[in-house]
Formats: sequence, C-alpha cells, structure tokens
Amino acid sequence: MKHGLSIQPPLLNSSNPWCTTLEQLKELHDCPYTGAVTTRTCLLDGFPHDSTTHQYTFYNPTTHNATPPNPTRTEKPSFDETGSLNTLGYSPLPLDSYLGFVKIISDGIPEPASHRDNPHRPKPFIISVTGSVEEVVECYKQICALQHKVLMVLAMEVNLSCPNIPGKPPPAYNSDSLLSYLAALKQEVKLQLHEEPETSRHGKIHVPIGIKTPPYTYHDQYQQLMDALLTSAKECEPTHLPCPISFITATNTLGSSLLLAPQVELMPMSPGGSKAREVFHHALNSASGTGIGGLAGAPLHPLALGNVYTIKGMLFQHEELDHVHVIGVGGVEDVESFLRMRAVGAEAVGIGTALGRKGVAVFEEIGECLKKGGSA
Repeated sequence: MKHGLSIQPPLLNSSNPWCTTLEQLKELHDCPYTGAVTTRTCLLDGFPHDSTTHQYTFYNPTTHNATPPNPTRTEKPSFDETGSLNTLGYSPLPLDSYLGFVKIISDGIPEPASHRDNPHRPKPFIISVTGSVEEVVECYKQICALQHKVLMVLAMEVNLSCPNIPGKPPPAYNSDSLLSYLAALKQEVKLQLHEEPETSRHGKIHVPIGIKTPPYTYHDQYQQLMDALLTSAKECEPTHLPCPISFITATNTLGSSLLLAPQVELMPMSPGGSKAREVFHHALNSASGTGIGGLAGAPLHPLALGNVYTIKGMLFQHEELDHVHVIGVGGVEDVESFLRMRAVGAEAVGIGTALGRKGVAVFEEIGECLKKGGSA
C-alpha cells in the first residue's frame, strides 16, 4: 500500500476480541504468516467492559446451536461453528496501553543496519481507535508521536461502524458524520507533515489513516461513503492534500442480529405443581437487554464480498481516490475465502471469527495452502 503501509503477505487479523492483550498481539506479530497486526478497537480512556453484558459466541449457521457465552481457549468450538455473534463494545484497555504494547514489541526486535529489502522487517501495526472527532484526532497525534520511537510502520484505523453501542449509530452510515472526521484528520495530517520530529527512525512520514466501515446493503449507503471521501479530497482544507484516508477496512459485523437458544423452564400449575416446558431465550446478554448484536463469520462472507467489490469499484471511478485500498474482512477462514476476497479487489485480507476459533494456526493453514498452489 502507499503512504508507507505495505502488508506482505497480504494477511492479517481484523480488530476483534482476540487481539486485546500484549500476549495476543505478540503472538500475531511473531506468526510468520501474518503481514501486519491490528489491535482491538480502543478509546483514549478505555471502554467500561462488563462480561455479563458484553459477550460473544460461536454457532453453527445451519442448526443455530451456539457455544456458551465467552468460550475460553480450552472450550474450542467444533469445526462447524463457523458463525459468531457478539454484543461486545470496545477494548477495556485505553489507547496508551496499546501504544505501550507496540513499544514493548518494537524494543524486543533486533534492529538491523537497514530494513530495506529485509524480508524479516518489523510488521506494520494498525492501531484501531474510535471516539468523538476530537478524541480520534488526539489518538492520531499520540500514534504519530510513537511512530518516531518504534521500528515498525504504524497506521491508524478509525472504527466508525460498531453496531453495539446504544444511542451511538455508526458514523460511517452518514456522509456528514463521516466528513466531520475526515476534515479534522486532514487538518491534523497537514500539521504532522510540517512538524520536524526530534528523533525518528523513519524520517518524516505520513502515518496512514483508514476507516472501518459497517456492512452496506444498498447503493445510497455506498454513495454516502464516496461523497464524504470526495468532499474531503476536493473541498476540505488544505485542498492541495489528498483525501486523508488511504485504506478502508470492509466490513465490520452486521448489527440487529439475534441468536435464540432453547431453555427448560418450570411452569407453575395448581394445586402446587409445576410442568416443564421449553422456551427460547437470547443466547447472549447485551447492554440493551435484548441480546441483539453483531453477526460475523461465515454467514457474513457473501455480504462482505459484495461490500469489498462495490467499494473497490466505486473508488476506481475517481482519480482523487486511486490511492485508497481495501482490506477485506468477513467470514474468511480458509484459502478459498481468502482468494475470493482477493478476487474482488482486497489489497489485504483480515481474519476475525476464525482467529477466535482456531488461533493463529488459521494463518498458517492459509499460508501453507497458498504455497502449494492455492487449494486446500
């Protein structure tokens, strides 16, 4: 990718619950089959996580049988539980925790004389953030400051698409809301490009910015995205700089989704007896109390492919956006789904649900299949 972000091999994790801790991020960085690492989406001050209402499950898309909420590594789902549903919010850890994690990983990498043409050079880290316009700009400032102190290239992904936060609809569905972020970030890019770093391992560099979009289901939603990107390129000051976005991660989970699980309840009967009956309850709890959350994994794959294909095709129509690439995310779990994402225009491919199900071994499975000619 341009602007200093190169993902080779074009395979990485998406922002998800399984890239929360230092140990998880280091495992992803050390895996030889990943070309970059993404952190879990964070806020400046962290998200008030509550495991009783912020949950996830894996399920069989045919039977809809699901695992218990928040399964542990020792409770691995079966091979056919390829779908997932979550009612999670963002990471409980604040941004400075993730910046600290990246610094620790960087400090543990032997620094060669030159990283040029070095196949073992440090992998890019994509710091996924969210918040208000002002908070996201502050996140960008802090990430830019860290860039001068670490070996790896950094990028910032702005998650404007989480469906699980009550009262806060995803800004990426609305052109004006999205444009407010783009305009502010463009101003900050200008300031960063004019600042001379005191000490920098990379010299003056534009830390790439991406946005994570929700699943779009009709043309006007795609057009809202394009309108905001084009306006930021043509009308937002400074006009001599391009649209501040250099990659789009498509797509996040599909909201308004619900899993029901049968439970046995005792129905009171008179006189003094009871009768067992089977009733349906939501499989997960949620902050809203409904159990409704975001759908991901295999059931999302066709919609994710359609989003990547459509977004890539619309970007291609505008010279002002020819530098914007797409990271395809949604239901990728094997070499065939990886190749489908690449076929519809994904510059790189992210994995979420399958990482939770299989661990980093999923990257090895895909990488080894590619070495053998691209078939399982």
